[in-house]
Amino acid sequence: MTEQVLNLTGHFLIAMPDMGDPVFAGTVTYILIHDEDGALGVIINRPLGVDLHEVLEATNISEFAEKVGNLAVYHGGPVTPEQGFILHRRREQSWASAIQNDDMCLTTSRDILVDIATESGPDEFMFCLGYSGWSKGQIEEELKHNAWLTVEANTDIIFTANEDKYRQALLQLGIDQAVLSGQGGHA
Repeated sequence: MTEQVLNLTGHFLIAMPDMGDPVFAGTVTYILIHDEDGALGVIINRPLGVDLHEVLEATNISEFAEKVGNLAVYHGGPVTPEQGFILHRRREQSWASAIQNDDMCLTTSRDILVDIATESGPDEFMFCLGYSGWSKGQIEEELKHNAWLTVEANTDIIFTANEDKYRQALLQLGIDQAVLSGQGGHA
């Protein structure tokens, strides 16, 4: 019998209530890529209390639209937390450094920041500092220990108000956050 390979590309990882890792407790993580080598994604519901204008000014981009400058910066994960990652919908135009799946891109190059500042970049995006990464088999092992729930990502949730993302992701599974238990069973 052939073992089925798990592919969580384009899915949400929803942290279970008893998640022991404080970096991921209460989070929803969008998995951009998951393959035989591991996985890469960004946490989508952990704002840092920093606005994008601070990032733009730190990268010597002084001309930007006020509404762009007022957007929240998110903690995307513990890997390279000093580097910016822009999660956005995939489109015809691409920038210098982008990783993509069928629906979304994660771009790290300065050229996208310049386009965002002038409102010629992607219509919907999130700016994250850091990303989340898992080595080969790590997510699968964490799933065996009931650390996460998984569901195919509704990318509209990524670009909605932060405080609702965890609840909205759970509702995709038909789960009310108020009755979610941290204890799971194995069949």
